Amino acid sequence: MDDENLLTIGALAARTGLSVKTIRFYSDKGIVPATWHNAAGYRLYDAAALARLELVRTLRELDIDLATVRRVLAGETSLAEVAAAHAAALDVQIRALRLRRAVLTAVAKRESTPREMDLMHKLVNLSDAERRRFIHDFVDDTFGGVDANPAMVELLRSTMPELPEDATPEQVEAWMELVELVQDTGFRAAVRRMAEYQAAQRADGDTTGLHHDLTEAVREDVGRALAAGIAPDSEQAGDIVASLTARYAETFGKADDDQLKRWILERLDVADDRRVTRYWQLVAAVNGWPPVPDPGPVFTWFGRAVRARLDSRSRPGQAWPTGSPA
Repeated sequence: MDDENLLTIGALAARTGLSVKTIRFYSDKGIVPATWHNAAGYRLYDAAALARLELVRTLRELDIDLATVRRVLAGETSLAEVAAAHAAALDVQIRALRLRRAVLTAVAKRESTPREMDLMHKLVNLSDAERRRFIHDFVDDTFGGVDANPAMVELLRSTMPELPEDATPEQVEAWMELVELVQDTGFRAAVRRMAEYQAAQRADGDTTGLHHDLTEAVREDVGRALAAGIAPDSEQAGDIVASLTARYAETFGKADDDQLKRWILERLDVADDRRVTRYWQLVAAVNGWPPVPDPGPVFTWFGRAVRARLDSRSRPGQAWPTGSPA
């Protein structure tokens, strides 16, 4: 063989940027064997060996292990298959790095303690299934064994918070707060009471579902009243209450009377826990949904307006506001 057309190991190192020691290692392992040895016993490499070494260098820079490099060079696996596998692995690493960045940013923003930072890091690095388990455990504990509204249970399970791959620090914070909330025994007890109340209502024949239309009617009518500055005990409020109690009576098949008003107040009182709203706000934040407005002012106004009608009814000699039920 013509030695003049071959490269020494030093020339090969200069051409590839690899060290002589590294090239010798690849040669000794049979990954890039020498093409020829000259009379003095020095290794010489041809153009094919140079190309092979360039490929090995590229694969190794992509963090592909030597066993896989061997399979590629031996034709046992294709470059496309290797590239696809490692691209998928890199996706996992990139997601982990993004989450770490989000955790560190959230920790800096919150001025978290070391314990809180450790907990936050563990929580975001759980699998999606492990994260869902927090919510499923919460639903099982608060609604399990109770014949509560099945539509509500399904809603809780179907609106599962899913921490995205490129989670922001705000989403990490929301996830952290959500986990703390669903593990809070006081919150669980409050939701359990709501579930038991729903079960009692169902036992009395209320199987009408989640009442989205009725809820929206309350939000729209009372929202306009709040925007207009109408007081709950005013005559105008009486008209709004009359319209909404009529909707309640129609929805639930009840008489539109004082008993219905007391029942509405009971429902409002059972559901009066701002932590429920916070739950939905956090789920929306984690999932990147539009912000959930706080319905508290709406239902507080409605409760006061309904109670004002009952209070005025109970005071002898006081006229019922015009336009309200007699």
